[in-house]
This record gives sequence, structure tokens and C-alpha cells, in this order.
Amino acid sequence: MGKRIISGIQQMGIGVPNVHEAWKWYREQFGMDIRVFEESAVAALMLPYTGGKPQSRHAALAINLQSGGGFEIWQYTERTPQAPQFRIGLGDLGIFSAKIKSKNVKKTWDLYKARNLDITSLVKDPAGNDIFFVRDPYGNSFQVVEGEGWFRNENKLTGGTYGALIGVTDIEKARVVYSDILGYDQVVYDKEGVFEDLKPLPGGEHAFRRVLLKQSAPRKGSFSRLLGPGVIELVQVKDRAPRRIFENRYWGDLGFIHLCYDISGMDAFRQYCSEKGFPFTVDSAASHQGGVFDMGEAAGHFSYIADPDGTLIEFVETHKLPILKKLGWYLDLSKRDPEKPLPDWMLKTMRFSRVKD
Repeated sequence: MGKRIISGIQQMGIGVPNVHEAWKWYREQFGMDIRVFEESAVAALMLPYTGGKPQSRHAALAINLQSGGGFEIWQYTERTPQAPQFRIGLGDLGIFSAKIKSKNVKKTWDLYKARNLDITSLVKDPAGNDIFFVRDPYGNSFQVVEGEGWFRNENKLTGGTYGALIGVTDIEKARVVYSDILGYDQVVYDKEGVFEDLKPLPGGEHAFRRVLLKQSAPRKGSFSRLLGPGVIELVQVKDRAPRRIFENRYWGDLGFIHLCYDISGMDAFRQYCSEKGFPFTVDSAASHQGGVFDMGEAAGHFSYIADPDGTLIEFVETHKLPILKKLGWYLDLSKRDPEKPLPDWMLKTMRFSRVKD
């Protein structure tokens, strides 16, 4: 069955109205300029979350080679993606914000201010670290935080996805997913009250309990050095009734649609998640009788679980990955030691897949 290994956050899924327009903005502001794959296809296995029908889409997976998880930039192609039917407030259930890692938060804030981006003030979080929020052209909030574990220096201030700020109804129940299954077992802070750093956000004036979690042990696995460490912040609003961010909408509609982890040992995860009370809701291995799921330029297995409030967590076990696609060089991960990181030189060849404006 194999061991359960999480290499790190592979990507944050973001539903957008126009893939290429959004990707250009994410390249310019977050350095997400390495194309891992891009394809048009039908999302045939996500029926529990797409109205019971396969849906056509165009998607691109882009990363920042300095470090961190990527973005899966996702667009419906045969239906109009739907925006929330209400103004999302902090504490509503789901992914409110992606965390973006920065080498220097103050310098990043100065840069974004000079670019006239939609940013909040530079403030301190409960741990005393500089943070701020920036919104993309579609209203999605990204929290810029100090990040650890850098892979490559490309003279950019930011890396990729470092985690997420997630609204939940009960932090203790949610931690079965985020601490037990995903491995964020160490509490950085656990605070309750009204917070100055949250007040600039929609709904941020309310009272919250917020818990910042990180993993106590370094990640292992093929992509662990590239993806690096990360954090999860769970937020529970105390003085109003939260709503589900994707209430009456499909997965793939506008906003943060899932948080995805690169893993090894899909069979072991299937068993463990079921034992913890969070069985797979989507399972490509079961749908393909154990065969791999081909994503055109990449292949492997993927599955989903939902946290107690319906927030979707994806697991991807990669078997094939393009390294130097122009030369037809694809990496077969199924034959490697799953705990051993890939050589740095091999991962750095992904720079030849850089997209330039």
C-alpha cells in the first residue's frame, strides 16, 4: 500500500473568467511564470460538484520556481462561471484567501503600492510578523506573508502558494483534516477576539477565533524542496452565522475552488482518510480501475476529500511530468523512492518552460 507522504502544497485552484488574462496578472504580480501543463478537456469525474454533468474547461498549472505551490488557473468554456450571490465576508466557509510567501513583506508592499494595486495597509499578525492583503482583478484576496524554505533565487520578492486562510464552523473538528490528515500539527498561535490586522477585510470587524498551524516535521517526497513548507490558518467567526462561499455554485466557478497537495501513497491516503471519517468523494483511480489519469502533459492519480464545512482538498499523485517538453523528456516518478527529493538540477530545468510576456 505504501506510506502516506505529502510533499507540500502543489497548487491553489482558482476559478477565473479568462485563463490567459488572469495568468498574465499572476505572472506579473506573483511570478507564476513556469507552465507545468495547459490543456482544454472535460472535467468528467467531478460530477458531485458540477451539477451531476461533465463540464468543459481550460486549465493551466503555473508555478514560481523560487518556491511554493502553484496556481491551477481554471475556466469553464461552455458555461459562464458564476460569482458568489452575496458579499463574501471573513469567516464564511471555505477558502477566503491564499497565502503568498515573500522574502520581504515590506518591500513587496512598497512594490505593489508603486504599481497601484488594490492592497491593505501593512500590519502585524498575532505572531508579530508583517502581513498585508492584495486583491486580484476578480476580487480574490491574497495574504502576503513571510515565507521560509526557498528553492531558487530569481530576484523576485515573492514565491508561490504558502497556505490558505480558511473559514470553518468548528476549529477542533476541522483540525482532524488539517492537522491529522494534512500534517499541520503545530500551533503557531490560537487567539480569540477582534483583530486589527483583519479589520480592512470584508467582515473583518467581527470577533473571531483564529488558529495558525504549521507542520513540525519537514516535508518529504519528490517535490518537497521546490514546494517547501507552508501554513494553514483556520478562522471561526464568533458573532454571526457564516455562509458557504460556494453556496449554490459549482466547483470551478469564480474564486478559490480547492487546495491541492502533492502526495505519494494514494491507497494509504484512501484508507486513512476513510478511517478519520473523511472518505474520498472523487477518486480517479477507482474511476479508471486503477489506471492512471492522463492530463495530456502529465499523468497520475487524483482524489478529493471535503472538510467538515465542504471545503475541497485535492490529492495528486504524479506519475509522469514534463521536465524538458521540447526535447520529449518526461519524468517517470512511479519508479523512484517516494520519500527522496528530486535532484535540484532536474527541477531547475523547468525554467525552460517559462512563459514570457
